[in-house]
Amino acid sequence: MSGAEEKKTSQAAEQCQAALSSPDQFYARHTEDEIDLKELWQAVWQGKWIIVATTLFCATIAVVISLSLPNIYQSSATLISSAEAGQSGVAELAARFGGLASMPGVNPGLDKTKVAVETLKSRAFLSQFIEKHNLKAEIFGIKFWDEANTKLIFDENIYNEQTKTWQWKTSSNWKKEQQPSDQEAVKELLENINVNLDKDTGIVEITALHRSPFVAQKWVQWLVDDINQYIIQQDIADAKKSIQYLNKKMAETPIAEMQKVLNDLIEEQTKVIMLAQMRDQYVLKIIDPAVVPENK
Repeated sequence: MSGAEEKKTSQAAEQCQAALSSPDQFYARHTEDEIDLKELWQAVWQGKWIIVATTLFCATIAVVISLSLPNIYQSSATLISSAEAGQSGVAELAARFGGLASMPGVNPGLDKTKVAVETLKSRAFLSQFIEKHNLKAEIFGIKFWDEANTKLIFDENIYNEQTKTWQWKTSSNWKKEQQPSDQEAVKELLENINVNLDKDTGIVEITALHRSPFVAQKWVQWLVDDINQYIIQQDIADAKKSIQYLNKKMAETPIAEMQKVLNDLIEEQTKVIMLAQMRDQYVLKIIDPAVVPENK
């Protein structure tokens, strides 16, 4: 046994002997450093007014800050995939002939709903969306919303509605503009919209926040309309390109069976174009439309 262990053993033995010989003194000596609850309560009671004053002060500050914040309204729409089995025929043919999957425009594993959701959050789509609807002023230039007149009031130190001019210093290191850059606008818009896909049910929810309930509702409706039109244009362009390619291959292929397969593919791509031109809600179908929220 080392010297340190012998010392600890000796101290423990002495404490046991002291406890047995004089328990009252041993207990009193070892409880001197323990917390006295009565003294603690007295100390707290003596400082009660400081505690009350501090609590009231913090609560008041919280209320003042809360009341000073602008009212924010939220509008949302619930959607579900409306994509028909327009690609099912292509998928079936591709399953029978594995090499077809490598052809331009033939992608049997494509989930259009997921593509639509990811596109809605992409910089490319949102940049076009902001430019098409001229949203920079609604994103950055609002001072407050006049409820009585249901009108947006712009901050003239940022954006002059009459002259359509900006007083803005972009944060870009190289692109110096007198208005928010596209990347700044997309970043700010993404802070105020949300697109969520429930993978189990396939339900999509699009939500928008704004000081104006009318703007919030308008943004959601525009997002739904624009994403459907965007995918329609993409699918029509891809289908036409595929048909052109398949016709070329048919002319080069003397094998009758292969010509039949290519002809079936052309037919499926033609169906894609027809479906895309027939329906406005091509990819996402509205279950519960966006409404103007009445409560902040």
